Amino acid sequence: MTQQAQEKMERSEKRLKQRLRVCVATCNRADYSKLAPIMFGIKSHPEIFDLEVVVLGSHLIDDYGNTFRMIEQDEFDIRSKLHTIVRGEDEAAMVESVGLALVKLPDVLQRLAPDILLVHGDRFDALALATAAALMNIRILHLEGGEVSGTIDDSIRHSISKLAHYHAVCTRSAERHLISMCEDHSHILLAGCPSYDKLLSAHQRDDYTDIIKSWIGDDVKEQNYIVALQHPVTTDIQNSIKIYELMLDAVISFNKRTLILFPNIDAGSKEMVRVMRRKGIEQHPNFRAVKHVPFDQFIQLVAHAGCMIGNSSCGVREAGAFGTPVINLGTRQTGTEMRSNPLQKKFCFPAVKECISQDIDHILETQSALAVDLGGTNLRVAIVCMKGKVVKKYTQLNPKTFEERIELILTMCKQAMADAIHLNCRILGVGVSTGGRVNPQDGIVLHSTKLINEWSSVDIRTPISSALHLPVWVDNDGNCAALAERKFGHGKGVENFVTIITGTGIGGGIIQHNELIHGSTFCAAELGHIVVSLEGPECMCGSHGCIEAYSSGLALQREAKRLHDEDLLLVEGMTVNNKEQVNAIHLINAARLGNSKAESILHTAGTALGLGIVNILHMINPSLVILSGVLSEHYENPVRQVISQRALLSAQGTKVMVSELEDPALLGAASMVLDYTTRRTY
Repeated sequence: MTQQAQEKMERSEKRLKQRLRVCVATCNRADYSKLAPIMFGIKSHPEIFDLEVVVLGSHLIDDYGNTFRMIEQDEFDIRSKLHTIVRGEDEAAMVESVGLALVKLPDVLQRLAPDILLVHGDRFDALALATAAALMNIRILHLEGGEVSGTIDDSIRHSISKLAHYHAVCTRSAERHLISMCEDHSHILLAGCPSYDKLLSAHQRDDYTDIIKSWIGDDVKEQNYIVALQHPVTTDIQNSIKIYELMLDAVISFNKRTLILFPNIDAGSKEMVRVMRRKGIEQHPNFRAVKHVPFDQFIQLVAHAGCMIGNSSCGVREAGAFGTPVINLGTRQTGTEMRSNPLQKKFCFPAVKECISQDIDHILETQSALAVDLGGTNLRVAIVCMKGKVVKKYTQLNPKTFEERIELILTMCKQAMADAIHLNCRILGVGVSTGGRVNPQDGIVLHSTKLINEWSSVDIRTPISSALHLPVWVDNDGNCAALAERKFGHGKGVENFVTIITGTGIGGGIIQHNELIHGSTFCAAELGHIVVSLEGPECMCGSHGCIEAYSSGLALQREAKRLHDEDLLLVEGMTVNNKEQVNAIHLINAARLGNSKAESILHTAGTALGLGIVNILHMINPSLVILSGVLSEHYENPVRQVISQRALLSAQGTKVMVSELEDPALLGAASMVLDYTTRRTY
């Protein structure tokens, strides 16, 4: 072998070693229908993935169709077959089956050594898989977690989700449920139902009439037959058997050709099969009783049926893709999201005044947060409850040195915690809002503004958390204002919006897809430093022509002082005390009283802010802009006018609103704590 060939082989071997070893474990015919599209996708990229297939559960039982054969027919190489089912089809047999799987799985997983294990759904076999993998430090990707059906399946499904590292979910609700369970939002993929890939391609097949004839009979017409599929409910076995018996009686009375599938292997299935045989279903001329139908053929049968009867999730999900009418029996799918609205009427009762829950609210502790706002002049601390009410607020002048500030923060927080006991508030954590650039992950102020001297590269989280024994969150005041709007203000329920703070400085926060944007170096949403003029006034950041240099309270104060020094500020009806410092309010009052120079300055300030916002609209295209801070009302109309004149046509309809929140910095600081306690990832 030449040296070149040897090197080529070594490179090839190295690439193969770098492939991601993916183990897909399938337990039954239902989960394979969801896993198969993913398995085909993995198999189609051998340069990236090394697919290992493990088969266990009812796949390997003759009574349930030996469905592992359809996996082999799909040309997947099954690396391991594990006989894990203890027969008996009762609660004890299910437990024993989980135990048997846990005994056998470690050897297989150790031998295959996968980088990640794919597990689907909510079966007891899947729980054994997830448990074994988690204990062996194998990463787990859980498919279709976060859903709600209303039976023991929920408990198993959520248990698997808590063992899993990554999640691929079908619906927005499932995604929210996982976030509420403290799962990392960045590890959740909203992928839709995997079987829909096959549904969409299979629905257009021309051979559906042949499929109907082969499974139900030559004389059966489209939409003139029934598909029946009902499984036991393991938390209410006896009642589910009774419902199954009544269902069979009803279908017999319909006198329609019916394809009925045997139930799955859950506890109670043996009794259901006995009921089926006692009624002679397998010999009945109108019935075709089968253990398994290949999924691509099964969906054809469902798509062209007159109706589907039973309690399979197929009835409330896949059947909806075709508009097939479904009669859902019992509680097995209670809570499962459906494509169409159920016909069951719902009653909406009016609110009852003075209900018992209001009395309980007075007895139970109110979940609350300590909010700290570190301003340029004042240091504020507040107790904020879950509904956004400021229960009590404390204000002190902000000391000059770092040590004095930390000491004062701790003193004020300890006083608030003592008062919280008497106010019946349970403090869940501390949120800190501060000026400057902040690393919220580590709780460090990287660079402060000139308003807060010596506040740079400072760890705020550690001293507060250590002294108060509470979790602490820290973020920039502009980001906190955006968080406040998302939880309590105009941004509630809005997916994409921007908050602009117009106060001493100009700041803001950006919410994209319901999440706060920090940026790679934590300087996203430094909106006050968007440059709107190449030769504008100097900004406190050292640059020229920033929005803040035109539109901030300090910029207006600078211009007010200039006019006052030139005796051009005061007009009839205005006075300024010699001891009073000229500020932005004097400039605004002068403009209201007809001072043309003050009006011109405010017009320039409003235009500069409007131009900056137009740039924001063109960059991130939010649906809402919220103006916050003491100057927001003065800038609302100028900003709207600039948007109508300067923005692209598609952005001119963007809403501009003035915040109605009194303390956005405090409420935003509190929301960091309260969002975590309500299991929203921050």
